[in-house]
Amino acid sequence: MNPGQSLAAVFSGTAGSVSLQTIRTPVPQPGEMLVRVEGCTLCGSDLHSIEGRRSVPVPTVLGHEIVGRIQQIGGDQPLSDIAGQPLQPGDRIVWAIVASCGQCFYCHRGLPQKCRQSVKYGHEAFREGYELLGGLAQHCLLTRGTAVVKVPQQLSLSAVCPASCATATIAAALDVAGSLQGQAICITGAGLLGLTTAAMARWSGAAEVIVCEVHEHRRLLARQFGATRVCGPHELAETVREATGGMGVDTAVEVSGAPAAFECTWPVLRLGATAVLVGSVFPSAPVGLALEQVVRRNLSIRGIHNYAPQHLARAVQFLQSAADDYGFEGLVAGWYPLQAIHDAIAAAANPQAIRIGVLAGSAESEV
Repeated sequence: MNPGQSLAAVFSGTAGSVSLQTIRTPVPQPGEMLVRVEGCTLCGSDLHSIEGRRSVPVPTVLGHEIVGRIQQIGGDQPLSDIAGQPLQPGDRIVWAIVASCGQCFYCHRGLPQKCRQSVKYGHEAFREGYELLGGLAQHCLLTRGTAVVKVPQQLSLSAVCPASCATATIAAALDVAGSLQGQAICITGAGLLGLTTAAMARWSGAAEVIVCEVHEHRRLLARQFGATRVCGPHELAETVREATGGMGVDTAVEVSGAPAAFECTWPVLRLGATAVLVGSVFPSAPVGLALEQVVRRNLSIRGIHNYAPQHLARAVQFLQSAADDYGFEGLVAGWYPLQAIHDAIAAAANPQAIRIGVLAGSAESEV
């Protein structure tokens, strides 16, 4: 391929259709970086968009669970990662899903992920010079205001690709939950979000990690990710009673997005507990909620959508410390070259696969 061009998988809005196209590789402007993509894992939201169940601006390059190496830095001003370390070509990095301006209403209120001038990787329609803003391509352009974290070489693509999505989102969810040391946590759903929650909760000192999941194979997998107890929805109340002596859990994290999961979790919260909602990112049926119960039981309900830069830093720190202990290495069921994007999408549709990865030019040994 011409060195001034990049191969990309482009979604133009037709359900089930993604086309391989060559796009001119952009020259980064001051404050921007051009990154050579190593690998990108397919998130559930990518599949929902491709299958027509989720609206996304088009045409677009999907993919936001990305690892890459800096190829070129625009301008003469030095750039740094979140920790203040200087960035230079060759550095292996991950970056926040949302680039923020740092100056708007929401940025000033601690919600940079809701920046009014945001650029959201894997979710942007083409603009001239800014077509390559997703992970399903050989290159990705990082705009001004992108929070970057350096990634050590010893972290495999399988472990670290989801850092900028699932891992950082769960870091944000557990941040609002407060200290988990010695506490009991209930997690509904055991996809990547739920498994990550279980592992991070145990890493954070939780005494009881109860994972509720409808599929048996995922319940078994949750055991490898720190769950102390697993159960189906009908056994949740009894499982929590046994684990907590009838007191209820300190924290519940709902990652499935199913209204029934929230309704199942609500009764097992102890007085003063916190319910953190993460998975409900698509329209669903409303749930009944007795406000008197929220008041009398001193309950807190928090919604978490995306995350702030410090949560991405914590996600990478967690993976450096614990990825080998909890089997993150094995969560990507297979890796496909970018040229075989259709095979990758088909493989990702298998519910047995927690993640499928796409290689944009890395050697297979780096996986």
